[in-house]
Amino acid sequence: MTRAPVLVPDPLLRLRPLVEPELKAAVGRLHPTLARMGGYAFGWCAADGTSASAPGGKNVRSALALLAAEAAGGTARVAVPAAVAVELVHGFSLVHDDIMDGDELRRGRPTLWKAFGSGPAVLAGDAMLALALSTVARTGLDTACTELADSLGALMRGQADDLAFESRPFTGPEAVTVDEYLAMARDKTGALLGAGAAMGAAFAGAGSDTVAAYRRFGGELGLAFQAVDDVLGIWGDPRRTGKPAGSDLARGKKTLPLLSALATATPASARLARLLERPLTGDELHIAAALVEEAGGRRHAQDHARTHHRRALHAMKSAAFRPGPAADLTALATCLLRRTA
Repeated sequence: MTRAPVLVPDPLLRLRPLVEPELKAAVGRLHPTLARMGGYAFGWCAADGTSASAPGGKNVRSALALLAAEAAGGTARVAVPAAVAVELVHGFSLVHDDIMDGDELRRGRPTLWKAFGSGPAVLAGDAMLALALSTVARTGLDTACTELADSLGALMRGQADDLAFESRPFTGPEAVTVDEYLAMARDKTGALLGAGAAMGAAFAGAGSDTVAAYRRFGGELGLAFQAVDDVLGIWGDPRRTGKPAGSDLARGKKTLPLLSALATATPASARLARLLERPLTGDELHIAAALVEEAGGRRHAQDHARTHHRRALHAMKSAAFRPGPAADLTALATCLLRRTA
C-alpha cells in the first residue's frame, strides 16, 4: 500500500533531530536481535536489518515533552530523556496492542509480530518498556519517574478496559457507554501524552502546580487525538492512514463515533445495531459507515475532539509559560485536531 505524504507540523520537524539520535542510541544498546526489531518498529530498517525509509511515527509525545520544557522556562535539550522515554513506551504499547488486536498492518507494512512472530514481538515490546524506565531512572529526577510510572499504570488500565469492551454487546444494558469509552481513552491515550508534557516541565525545573497544568494539557490533548483517530479509523484515506478503509468497523471495534451513533436512539442507529449483530464485510462496511454518520456519530466524535482541544489550551493558560514555545504547543495541538493521518 502506497501512502500519501503526511504534512508534519514545524515544531515536530524542529525537534525531531534532538530526539531521534538519542532514541536510536538507546535502542542500539539492546540485544542485537531486539535492537533490530526495535529499529523495525520505529521504521528505521527492514525486517532483515537493512536500512529502510519506512514511515515512522508522528513523534507527538516526544515533541510535547520538549515543547513543555521550553514553555516552562528550560531548554528542549534538558527534556530529551523524557522525550526518549515516552517514545519507547509508546512503541512498546503499539507492539503489544497489535498482538492483542491481531492487526497485521501498521503504517502500511507488516506489524512487528507479523514480521517476526508474536513471541519475539512481546519480548521486543518488553525491552522497550524496560529501556524507557531505565532512561528516566538514570536522570535521578523523582518527579519524572513518578509521572512515567503513573502513566504506565493508567495505560494498563485503559488497555484492560479496551480488551474488556470487546466481549460486551453493542446494545442493551451491558453495552459500552460513551462515558466508559472516554474514561478508557483518558487512560490508554491521554495518560502518556500528559506524562510527556508533565515530565518536560519537570525537567525544566517547574513546580508541582505547573507540572500538573502541563499534565492536564497533554491529557486533554490525548482525548482530542483519540477522537480524531477514531474518525480516521472509519473514514480515513488508507493511503494516508496506512490501514484498510473502515478497519475499525471490520474489526467490530467499539470506538467513539460508533458508540455515539448507537446512543442516539434514531432510525439510523437502530438499523446500525441490527447490522452489527454479525461481522461486517464488503459493502456492509460502507453501509455501516454511512449509518454511523447519519446517526450523528461522526459529528459527535468531532465535537468531542474540539471540546478536549479547548480544554487542553485552557489548561496551558493556567501554567507559567513562555509565549514562543506556548505558541508552538498551540500550533501542534491544532494540527493534531485537523490531521488526516
